[in-house]
Formats: sequence, C-alpha cells, structure tokens
Amino acid sequence: MTTTAKTKRIIIEPVTRVEGHGKVSIYLDENNQVQQARLHIVEFRGFERFIQGRPYWEVPVLVQRLCGICPVSHHLAAAKAMDLIAGVDQLTPTAEKIRRLMHYGQMFQSHALHFFHLVSPDLLFGFDADPAIRNVIGVAKKFPDLAVQGVMMRKYGQEIIKATAGKKIHGTGAIPGGVNKNLSIPERDVFLKDVEQMMNWARGSLKIAKDYTVEHLATLAPFGSFDSNHLSLVRADGAMDLYHGNLRAIDAVGNRIFDQVNYQRYTDYIAEEVKPWSYMKFPFIRSIGPENGWYRVGPLARLNTCDFIDTPEAEAARREFMAVTHDKPNNLTMAYHWARMIELLHSMEKIQALLHDPDLQKQDLVVKGQRRDEAVGVIEAPRGTLFHHYKVDRNDQVVMANLIVSTTHNNTPMNRAVQKVTQDHIAGKTEITEGLLNRVEVAIRAYDPCLSCATHAMGRMPLDVELFDHRGVMIDHRAR
Repeated sequence: MTTTAKTKRIIIEPVTRVEGHGKVSIYLDENNQVQQARLHIVEFRGFERFIQGRPYWEVPVLVQRLCGICPVSHHLAAAKAMDLIAGVDQLTPTAEKIRRLMHYGQMFQSHALHFFHLVSPDLLFGFDADPAIRNVIGVAKKFPDLAVQGVMMRKYGQEIIKATAGKKIHGTGAIPGGVNKNLSIPERDVFLKDVEQMMNWARGSLKIAKDYTVEHLATLAPFGSFDSNHLSLVRADGAMDLYHGNLRAIDAVGNRIFDQVNYQRYTDYIAEEVKPWSYMKFPFIRSIGPENGWYRVGPLARLNTCDFIDTPEAEAARREFMAVTHDKPNNLTMAYHWARMIELLHSMEKIQALLHDPDLQKQDLVVKGQRRDEAVGVIEAPRGTLFHHYKVDRNDQVVMANLIVSTTHNNTPMNRAVQKVTQDHIAGKTEITEGLLNRVEVAIRAYDPCLSCATHAMGRMPLDVELFDHRGVMIDHRAR
C-alpha cells in the first residue's frame, strides 16, 4: 500500500492474550477512514526444514516442539502419518483408544485454558474495561471460583496427557504403529475420582458461553462476522470426530463443496499461497480459487460441518447452537466461544466413556507393516484441522515435510475479522481509545490462534545483509 504524509498508521504490537507473536497494522486516510488493516505474523519457525534428514520414527517427538500449548496435536498428527509410513493402516483397539484419550485430554485442557485465561477477561469485564484489571489476575481477584475452576480443569487434562504420553508437554506416548504404554488401573482410578466434578464444571462453562452469546446476540452478530466456507473432518456417518475422519467442506449456507474426501488426497482439494507481509501461508479450496476459496476451521466450523455429535449432552447443546441460525451454518465470529465450550463438554463425555473401557488396560500396543514412502496425517486440533504431510527416502530419512496448521487455515478469516472490526469501530473516529483497539484483539482471540505453530513459508526466503563501519557508512551489501 502506498502511504502519504496524511496517512495515519496505528500498530497493535504485540497482540495480547494469544499464543505466539503477532501485530496488527491499521492505515487511516485524512478522514480517518480505514484504508488497510492486516494481521501480521512476525516470527518465523522452520520445522518443515529442521526435520529433513531425521529418521521418520523421531518425527512425532521432534515436530511437536513447534508449540508448548498444543504439542499433543502435532504429536498425534505426525504419529498418524508415521503409522502409514510404517505400513500400518489400523491400530489395535488399545492403541487407538489410548491416543484418543490423550487427544481428548488435550482438547479439554486447551479449551479450558483459552476460555478462562485468555477470553474470560473480555467477557466478564467488558471490552472497554481498564486493562489493568482486564486480565487473568483481575479474574482471579473478582471471580476466584471461576479462576480456580479454570486452573483445575486444565490440570485434569494435563494429567491425562501425562498418563498417556509420559509427560504433560512434549510426550513420547504415540509411536509409529501404536503407543508405548497403556493406562493402568491405578492411573484410571485417579481420573475417575474427579470425573463428575469435571463434567459439572464443563456444563457450567458451556452455560457461561451460551448465556453470554445469547444475551449479547444483537451486538455480537455483526462483530467481526462474515459469511465463509467451513472445513473439518467428519466421520463416515457425518458425526463430528476430533481424532479421525474424512474431509468435508461446506459453503456459507451449508451446501457441500466436497465430502468424505480421504485426506491422503488433500492436495487435490486444497492449495496454499504466500503473501509478502506475513510468514503465515494462505490456504484455499482449489475448485473455488484463492479469491473466494478461503474457509474457516476450528470449533465453529466443526459444528457447522458435522451432522451430529455422538455424545448426548454435547449433541443437545449443538442443537441449541444451530437453532440460533435455524439449522443453517453459524457465521458469527464470536460464536466460536460457545462452540468451543460445546467441544469441551464433548471431550469430557468422551474421557468419561474411555475411562470405563477395559481395552485401555490391554497389552497389545503396536502393529507393524510394509514400509511406505509418503503419507499424510490429519487430526482436529483444538484450533482446527491440522495437516502433516511427509515423504521418506529408502534410508528412512524425511526428505519433505509440509504442515498446514489450524491457525494457517484461519489466516484469511482472521484478517477479514480485523478488517471488519476496524471498519465498524475505528473508521471515522477522531480519538482511538484502548478499548477500540482491544476490539480488534477480541476478534482475533475468538479464533484462539496459535501463531508459533502457524509460521511457515513456501519456497526460498529472501536474505538481505548490510555491513556498516563505525561511522555508519555501508561498506558491503549482499542479497539473495
């Protein structure tokens, strides 16, 4: 964009209460009308290159170092790809259920963390509240019971991860072809002791999100909202499945763009492009093209794309959620929070059922098969659909890796949300208050972005080096 002397530039840096580092730039003309508003990802991580040359069985442990917030999602997506590389199409019941328990523990703790620690200050105090109290410390002081609840819910999910993966963060439980441990009876009984408390807290969390959304529907409906396509995994019968399924994409009114696509063929349906102002890629649906083929993923998209949820309380909640839009896709950005708490309850229902499953104590943990050279692993991470694509050579070394993480899928929608909020709340204002700028961040936080996970690049990065002497005179310059 060309700037002039009369252009006003507003920078929000860093974007707060999100994982990772990002900034927002807003350009206003002489009449304070928004010329441009963008979310920039300003950190770069090169894991797709780091793991090249490493043996494939190390990948599920290595690649999860992308993030300390959602490592389980990367661990399992990579493990699912490496299952296929190892020639394994079907895990043992014990291995799959241990992985699912690990995954639901991750969903539960991540959703609790986001809702209570990162989002609740906006909902409880209001968008314009003093930032000195509009934070998790302020929540702990004024709503101590809620703060404790959020901490204990996250702890419960983290302990499930530790019991199934070996560690709360960057565990080693999933290996190519299965898992390396089961769940003992004593471990199981520790979790069963607190199941009812967690179920009650999950119900209460859902009520907070639902009541807030319904009570403020008139103002939340236009807030950073727009029609969009949606993408997620669904089970063969159309049910939401956070661990495994086929790809389904729908448009803004619910028409199916594609359905039951084997994710090994994702490149036939999804493409990526890059733009010079962000280290995050921009995926789109090939059949529609980059201009209109972008889509949303995550809790909102999953509720829109699935036909039903296979746990009773979450399904009842889904029906209430869809009734707001008369069973048409819900395109309200702030409805992400309500959808996220429905998934929180669903995850707890799944955890409760799995803890009573005797397969978790069995010893048949690993399957072996005929080695393959290429595979894709996909899982529904807390923030949305996560793709891991690998190629391995005859020496068992990774030669290609491509990751499309949840936040990357949501790149264009987040930028649209930023643009919408700035147009609606900042354009034309003569005084830009902190509360107005916080509204931009509120829209971004609705997506629960994990910016560290999302920073990847295509092709070669430019390199420009300038060398100056002690007087500030440039003495050498190299560009690549």
